[in-house]
Amino acid sequence: MPRPNRIQQPDLTYHIVSQCIEWRDMIGEDYFKECFLEILRRSKQKYHFKLIAYCIMPNHIHLIIHTLPGGTSISRIVQYIKSRFAELYNKIVKRTGPFWNGRYKDSIVQFAKDACHYLLWLLWYLAFNPVRKRLCSNPLNYSYSSIRAYVEGNPNIEVPIDYHDFFLNLGETFKERLKRFLHYEELYRKRYSIIDWI
Repeated sequence: MPRPNRIQQPDLTYHIVSQCIEWRDMIGEDYFKECFLEILRRSKQKYHFKLIAYCIMPNHIHLIIHTLPGGTSISRIVQYIKSRFAELYNKIVKRTGPFWNGRYKDSIVQFAKDACHYLLWLLWYLAFNPVRKRLCSNPLNYSYSSIRAYVEGNPNIEVPIDYHDFFLNLGETFKERLKRFLHYEELYRKRYSIIDWI
């Protein structure tokens, strides 16, 4: 059966998930997470897109990417990130063979019933990923996630992120936005189901 064609359009927000082959913890060491951050930085220099959020886990990655009019397609962006990291990893550990477990998975934020609520909830879902996996007890203490940019008000973290319009529309000032954004953390902690918004 042929693979379904991906929807590739400008001005869409994609949640990207890609797993290491056989779900191995191939990005478990901090050194390799730092390497992945460097690849993300290079991708932002090379291509025209918005990086809304990221979370690097030992055996998979999450990216939230917003494509731009006249910018690069989502497939090319993700292909660059995944292939450059796989090449670097294989060179460092002197291995051959695939690094990633096949194609990346994607969902489009704007296709949710309430896209704004979905994105804001999704940012906390990514943030709590390392907490769920017991890598830390507080999402703000995990160095390989972008949530601090949203809570501390500084988008220039390890890899500069771009605030999504849905976040910017939460208020006129960062203080106003943060107050409303923290409401979504409460929703996540209370385990509200994402199904309600899809």
